[in-house]
Amino acid sequence: MCKVKKIEEVVEMIPDGAVIMIGGFMGVGTPSRVVDEMIRQNKKDLTVIANDSAVPDVGIGKLSSAKRVSRLVASHIGTNPETQRQMIAGETKVDLVPQGTLAEKIRAGGCGLGGVLTRTGVGTVVEDGKKTIAGNGELFLLEPPLKADFALVKAKSADYYGNLTYSLTARNFNPLIAMAADKVIAEADDIVPVGSIPPDVVVTPSVLVDYLVSKEQANG
Repeated sequence: MCKVKKIEEVVEMIPDGAVIMIGGFMGVGTPSRVVDEMIRQNKKDLTVIANDSAVPDVGIGKLSSAKRVSRLVASHIGTNPETQRQMIAGETKVDLVPQGTLAEKIRAGGCGLGGVLTRTGVGTVVEDGKKTIAGNGELFLLEPPLKADFALVKAKSADYYGNLTYSLTARNFNPLIAMAADKVIAEADDIVPVGSIPPDVVVTPSVLVDYLVSKEQANG
């Protein structure tokens, strides 16, 4: 079944207040067209789960600069002074999660696990308010899984069924978030005929992808 839809129609499905996972690392691997359309449609009060908030004018940073994010769950915001300002001013709630722990929490959500045991953060402020479990003579934090209403994924190539491949490090969080959301929206650099992507090259299979946004119309 062809899953390609106009980007305007797909983004209209995202309600205000939605919990959204967005792929990318400093904007690399972030579906920028989908983010731009969310801003154009004035989507707001969003909870965003992502590795970082990039910089003010790139990727997720655009959502932050437009003040569309009410809560951000990320591993760092050190490169985005606007996100920092909003956190300090109390305009945006920011939950900082160690990067490896963040990845595992998302993976747990996608795999149906009840949580992740980790020693990262034991004895620090990360431990505050969390359950600890002793095992093998060590203390672990129980980190709950993360899930979202929507995952916004950026792929290198996709076929019309929604099978996805990624480009090098632009892969980053994208395959993980595609497993941990109720609806998955994918943006791809290239959309190719079904059968053009060898099965053993597919990273995110079509069964996980709900919508594939159509490519921009070229002029000339």
